[in-house]
Amino acid sequence: MKKIISIILTMTIFAISSFSQEDETAIDHLSMASMMIYDARYDVAKDELKLIDKNLPTFDAAKFYTVSGVLDSKLENHESAVVNYIKAIEATNVKKFEAPKVQKKEKYLFTVGSSEVEKKSSIPAYNPEAVRADKISQLYLYLSQSYYKMKDYKNTVVSLDNAGERGKNKAALYTLRAECYWKLKDYSNAINALSIGSAKFPEDTRLLKQKFYYYADLKLYQAAMEASKAYMSQAGSGVSEYIALAQMLIGANEINQAIVLLEETKLKYPKDATVGILLGHMYLKKDMKNSTALLFEASANYDKKYLKDAIEMNRRAQRLPHAIYLNSQNTDKVDQVKQEVAISLDRGEYKKVIGLKDALERYKLLDDENMRYALAYAYYMAGDYNKAEEHLKRITDSELFSKATLIRKNIEKCKNDAMECI
Repeated sequence: MKKIISIILTMTIFAISSFSQEDETAIDHLSMASMMIYDARYDVAKDELKLIDKNLPTFDAAKFYTVSGVLDSKLENHESAVVNYIKAIEATNVKKFEAPKVQKKEKYLFTVGSSEVEKKSSIPAYNPEAVRADKISQLYLYLSQSYYKMKDYKNTVVSLDNAGERGKNKAALYTLRAECYWKLKDYSNAINALSIGSAKFPEDTRLLKQKFYYYADLKLYQAAMEASKAYMSQAGSGVSEYIALAQMLIGANEINQAIVLLEETKLKYPKDATVGILLGHMYLKKDMKNSTALLFEASANYDKKYLKDAIEMNRRAQRLPHAIYLNSQNTDKVDQVKQEVAISLDRGEYKKVIGLKDALERYKLLDDENMRYALAYAYYMAGDYNKAEEHLKRITDSELFSKATLIRKNIEKCKNDAMECI
């Protein structure tokens, strides 16, 4: 009898041990797969998942499909990840959540001189539905990421909404929402998502910056400027951001808006030479040469590299005496001679241009056919036709050649009949 009991007991222990081993094996494979994913050993993780027996009564479908989905996401198998996350959500919805088995300890607080005992539990009440909701919201967040990688922007937004608070607790999730709406050409909801995100996360300036680009793409330049200014005032941006905004407006041919912005920027950064030059170019587009000349000269006072532009602009504005004054301050002798030739031609001082011939040769400026043509023209206007022709014959540039040919024809007329050139 003792022998029979011993055999039965041995078999029972073996059966319990066997069941426990199967249970432990299933759990271990799932845990091992999770660890391998964390260590980026994805092939090993895949092999571990294959060893799991889905027919075991202890099979945790919710966890299995969650881990499978994460692995697929890491391997860029996004369609498979979506399938696994959906299965994980379905399994989590029906899973029975039980409180973790822990040894409960109770604390007793005794008051001195009293026999009363106050008993407090150190373990909060377990809420299975809260646990379920938290896991499902996390799964929807995973699902949104996979949908986005698949370029399924509609389901990305739906998944973010289904994620509940998890889908709204970061500023980046609002930029993601906005981007999805934008790609779906739902521009109103895209901007609305950024507005909601900005209200919820006012310290995150990326939302304002993204809104600026959206307004700019929609050609809503006034709104773009307001968004940009809000971004810059919050982010503490410098002059470079204002210049970038102005260049965006210029690129869109919004010259008036660019001028307004640059005038404001110049008031804020009066010593920044680049702002003055950019503003000057905007006025030049409106043929306001005097305003441009003044702005260029003001910029040259802060940065000498703009002096040449200031001289040229004063010449174009026919502020010739002032252009000569500015040119006298030019330390670049090559530029100084070139400007002197141009100003002298504008003033009709052709003999002065001829007087610069040695300087033109010294600085090899006659290699520039424009300068050679200028000298030839000065000789022509001064009546030295032979010298004029000498230089005109050496011009090969097609546009200048046409002009040179016309002058040479006039020279022939003058030589044949001096009265033609009086």
